[in-house]
Amino acid sequence: MTPIELLTSRYSYIVFVALVGIGLYGVINSSNLVKKVIGLNIFQVGIFLFFIASGYVNDAAPPLIEKGTGTETAYASPLPHVLILTAIVVGVSLTAVALALIIRVYNAYGSLDEDVIREVQLND
Repeated sequence: MTPIELLTSRYSYIVFVALVGIGLYGVINSSNLVKKVIGLNIFQVGIFLFFIASGYVNDAAPPLIEKGTGTETAYASPLPHVLILTAIVVGVSLTAVALALIIRVYNAYGSLDEDVIREVQLND
């Protein structure tokens, strides 16, 4: 398999790497707290995509065993999808708490920039 064929057959992994990279860049490079939360969400979406893509099985059936079917059928595991649904709920609640804390920080310091907040803390 040539590298081009490998890339075209595994494009979801390329998207995963791109999303994780963009999210990590947003968290590390930005000094604005809201942009950090957005970067964290992009990072999470990349991780979710990786788990969903790694749990995919070609020509797999749902894990419902019917009478008369043998074990020769490939079944898709529902575990990665269930874990990702749980992680999405945790991610949404994490985002809500982070935004609530950002509002508190803005009310206390008058800015969402890390450098300004650090200067205000040092002056107090």
